[in-house]
Amino acid sequence: MNELTAKKPEELHKLLAEKQEALRQFRFSAAGAQTRNTKEGRALRTDIARIHTILNQRTASETPQTA
Repeated sequence: MNELTAKKPEELHKLLAEKQEALRQFRFSAAGAQTRNTKEGRALRTDIARIHTILNQRTASETPQTA
């Protein structure tokens, strides 16, 4: 996760798109019964969630909080 926090937002968005495409391909292969490693799907979903979390934390820290 440390390597993700060091990346710029543009890089994170690009990585997010790549992971989402990989998850889409994984789901299609699972539907066709071609998938053997089911842990790969879980790892992809976890990575996507981590990237979303980092992006949301950065946007929350940039916007001022109103009372």
